[in-house]
Amino acid sequence: MDKNGMPTKDLIGVPVYFSSFDEQVSQIVTWARNYQSKMVCVANVHMLIEAWQNSHFADLLRNADLVTPDGMPLVWMMKLMGVKQAERVAGMDIFHTACEQASTAQISVFLLGSSPEVLEKICQRLKNEFPKLNIAGMYSPPFAPLSLNPDISIIKTINDSGAGIVFVALGCPKQELWMAQYREKIQAVMIGVGAVFPIYAGVLKQAPKFMRNAGLEWLFRLTQEPSRLWYRYTTTIPIFIWLALKQIWLHRIYYSAQNES
Repeated sequence: MDKNGMPTKDLIGVPVYFSSFDEQVSQIVTWARNYQSKMVCVANVHMLIEAWQNSHFADLLRNADLVTPDGMPLVWMMKLMGVKQAERVAGMDIFHTACEQASTAQISVFLLGSSPEVLEKICQRLKNEFPKLNIAGMYSPPFAPLSLNPDISIIKTINDSGAGIVFVALGCPKQELWMAQYREKIQAVMIGVGAVFPIYAGVLKQAPKFMRNAGLEWLFRLTQEPSRLWYRYTTTIPIFIWLALKQIWLHRIYYSAQNES
């Protein structure tokens, strides 16, 4: 159990939560209702390998309030290590369900990241799908490296807006670094949602359900953004496979020895 009383499983050095999708979203909504400053990371293969290669980023994820298993390979890895109830808690599903529940619980949301055009499209779609949802504000930050010092104006803007949830789409690892920098300053639950914004806005297409279930969402995304994603996937997937198989093998050896003793 972690500090929130929720179960986790260590995956390549990162504690990933394996409570059900409904339980994790319920926890997010509870935090948001109370304007608690929390950091939610939506983990996939890329994020875990970033953490494996960067100890500072790994520490950041270990200190997050919630790390969900977005990628199916993470779910399979947990199942192979005995967590049979593990299920996918994906960014798009979190976004959609959290907005749905926020609209009925009168929790306002704030959209941060992407371009002004994408934000406008998201805003319009949200208004159509959830007429009662209050979109407290939107902000498209300039495309630049993360500042070493928090932006006082954005802290004031978000806190004054009354938002209980801030969806952050700056891409991994920038959005996680951003949330860590603003935790305890922004009084809302910050959720790193990455590619959710352009997909929800209709700029990118979502992978078909059968590809998502088969763990092939990365391949679908690669066909849409080959120049941006080919290097990421060719340098992270082989490393993940090796580290995952190694951890699963060591896990089975350990428990086999425990059962024999």
